[in-house]
Amino acid sequence: MADAVIANWDGHDYQARFFWIHASGLRNPETPHVVEVSYETDGPKGFDDVVVRYSPGQAGRRPFRVETAHHQVKFHVNQAGRFGYQDLVNPEFIGATAFSILQRLKEAVEKAPPNSTFTLVTTDRVRDDDPLSKLIKTADKALDTDKLAVGKTEKSEMGAVRALWREHLKLNSDEELYALLDTFHIMEGYHSLQDMRENVDLRFQVVGLSTGGNSLEFKFDGAARALKVTQRNKLTREAFEELCREHGWIKSTQPEDRKNISIRSFSDGPTDYLDAAPENTLSLHHMFDVRHLQAGADWNMHVRPAVEEFIFRVRETEKSIRLFLDSHSSVAFLAGAMLGFKTNTHVELNQKGRGPTTIWRSDDGKVGPLATTSVIHIGVGQDVAIAVSFSRNAVADVEEYVRAKVPDVGRILHVVPAGGTGQKSLIGGEHAADLADQIAEALKGLRPSFGARRHFFISGPNAFSFFMGQHRDAMGPVTLYEFDFKGAVDGSYHPSFRIG
Repeated sequence: MADAVIANWDGHDYQARFFWIHASGLRNPETPHVVEVSYETDGPKGFDDVVVRYSPGQAGRRPFRVETAHHQVKFHVNQAGRFGYQDLVNPEFIGATAFSILQRLKEAVEKAPPNSTFTLVTTDRVRDDDPLSKLIKTADKALDTDKLAVGKTEKSEMGAVRALWREHLKLNSDEELYALLDTFHIMEGYHSLQDMRENVDLRFQVVGLSTGGNSLEFKFDGAARALKVTQRNKLTREAFEELCREHGWIKSTQPEDRKNISIRSFSDGPTDYLDAAPENTLSLHHMFDVRHLQAGADWNMHVRPAVEEFIFRVRETEKSIRLFLDSHSSVAFLAGAMLGFKTNTHVELNQKGRGPTTIWRSDDGKVGPLATTSVIHIGVGQDVAIAVSFSRNAVADVEEYVRAKVPDVGRILHVVPAGGTGQKSLIGGEHAADLADQIAEALKGLRPSFGARRHFFISGPNAFSFFMGQHRDAMGPVTLYEFDFKGAVDGSYHPSFRIG
């Protein structure tokens, strides 16, 4: 019984934190189109946990601008939960007794204002072998109705899905089903409760508000419940500012005036629009299928020119930026190379990881010990491979790959943090920048021959990859590599950018 009560508390806290993350947009000068954020409002039942209104509408991948985004937020205490397409017709999936999530969606679509979207946010994950996993788009987590339409009969994989959903909703045709699903998103495997706390802290920090502090109780959880009790759970920009003043959340020293810049090669989440304004966001999602290039896309012909053109514009117009890198390590390295020591743009980085999401700078005072380096001789080639084992020990995979695929490499420079490999092995921005400096000096000490190429295999935070990239001009030709973590292709490395 006690466990059930705690789970219920955690569910409320999770929903509250999702609300506060969106509410931070009400104080962000870069998101003036966020005009109202509501918590457990009187919206369409089933998608009324958090409702965000935009004016003008939020730009995205749809033919219309989204004016209202409705969310149902579901939290479970462990990540063992898995679901598939059949669960969407089962009321128990959303803790209900009478209506399924699809029935709630149908009702919401009928009652909601025009240009609305509906998102299920859940910590549960879609089963890998379920047809639903093939329908969720990587880019924005919408359902791919084109894929759903594949197969002429109900005996086909997608035909069975269509039949179950259509009959459950008492629809007359597949076209009616497609129209209903057109505004539905499923954000599965969403952040942990602790991640949500850290994200609230980061969002509030960025807009000049105090954080939750280092205490067991997170003050914003109770504050959200109080809003509901006092019927102040519908916040406009003016109402949120008044609330912040009442609670003393506004910091006396406001954050530096920095332009938020975002580069994304990983999937959009429902709060990602808060990172930066659309004109300051580069989305590369259409080139990738999760971590891997889409068929026909090329790192050097397509991804690299897009990143370089975007950053060139940024460095020509902005002198102080906050860079959000929800991207491959190679993209972070290239961004560093484009924003190197010779540019006049001062950069701080939004660093996400297993630890708290924080702001990293090369001068943030968060210093740590230098790394341990060793050299492995594997042949007579003139090129040098650099295996950076910060997050995981990568050297065995690197050596196996290099011996098989890169015969020009004669030596491997292996770099391990002094405290050992792990997700929290780097303390902060200055520590990461110092380690990048150390590796650059170690490479010089190896005295590679003229024209020798440096091959980087980085397992570490994107902030480190950025700082490492800032040394590119002094290093000569560089090739970067990405690892197939989930074994979607072959469980090995693949070359990405070839610079110089």
